[in-house]
Amino acid sequence: MPKPDDGRNSVTYRDAGVDIDAGNALVEAIKPLARSTRRPGADAALGGFGALFDLKAAGFEDPILVAANDGVGTKLKIAIDTGQHATIGIDLVAMCVNDLLAQGAEPLFFLDYFACGKLDVETARSVVAGIAEGCRQAGCALSGGETAEMPGMYAAKDYDLAGFSVGAVERTKLLPRPDVQAGDVLLGLTSSGVHSNGYSLVRRLVAGQNLAWDAPAPFAAGRTVAQALLEPTRIYVKPVLNAIRKTNAVKALAHITGGGLSENLPRVLPDGLAAHVDLSRWSAPAVFGWLAKAGRLDDEEMLRTFNCGIGLILVVARDQVQEVAAALAEAGERSIEIGAIEPGRGVKSQAKGKGEAEAVRYSGSLGYAP
Repeated sequence: MPKPDDGRNSVTYRDAGVDIDAGNALVEAIKPLARSTRRPGADAALGGFGALFDLKAAGFEDPILVAANDGVGTKLKIAIDTGQHATIGIDLVAMCVNDLLAQGAEPLFFLDYFACGKLDVETARSVVAGIAEGCRQAGCALSGGETAEMPGMYAAKDYDLAGFSVGAVERTKLLPRPDVQAGDVLLGLTSSGVHSNGYSLVRRLVAGQNLAWDAPAPFAAGRTVAQALLEPTRIYVKPVLNAIRKTNAVKALAHITGGGLSENLPRVLPDGLAAHVDLSRWSAPAVFGWLAKAGRLDDEEMLRTFNCGIGLILVVARDQVQEVAAALAEAGERSIEIGAIEPGRGVKSQAKGKGEAEAVRYSGSLGYAP
């Protein structure tokens, strides 16, 4: 208990709820994690006042820097409520680096912000271990971050996460390219599940079905509800960069996050063009079928809320589809031809940043894996 401030006893920072020693212990615990993410241009050493990156050492000649920041939304609440912290850091990295990738950029370094009411070193280390794993998957360095212990701001055991990443792309390789045109093909890369968007609705539907987090998941055999819903967001960086560099054929990329296909795909389309997506080309993971049934959600609502099984979309000229698909397969990534670019039909989208973009036209209906 804090000492009473009766004028005779000193009141320390620790008495106020902030433990500097715990913070120092966390820095020491995560130094090996940061070192494991070293890459050309960054030695991933912690302790300085800023993170340094040498673009020349990374091999760039005329780079454009691209920055992204994000969080993981209320998916974080499931991790906190269940004490399962190991993969939420992967989600944090994925949400940032996949956005960088959509501009054609290679993620270079990543910084995190971890805020809590009282620092639990083991919990924080578990979270940062996930962040380091995400950085390794993305090929970027975990160069630093901030741990903020703020008593009175957060309830016991609660914490918040934010991430910030910087990437680079050669000036001539920036995406989307200006030559996107009608007839180009849409290649979809599958998601691992819900990823990190729509969890306020997900949590409401779980509660409405009276499911405990440790109950068997009705949409994932052999896993609990929490385990299935904490499946981390896929990081597409390495296979997609491989395809971009080997083929020079990728014209645009759309990261399917909040707003689903309906809101994110129009963000990469020039004026006057629309996207036609054939929903019969893939089966969404079973979790989406469960969500649709539990919430009585039609295809339109599902497609503007969730990724529905497609986490990233590439726009490619039709005569180069096989070349790009082969480069992706070489890196272990399976692509699905899900549609094409077509002339616009005068229907406008409210996609963020693209109020005048043409809408997505869908054919067929969503199907779900059993």
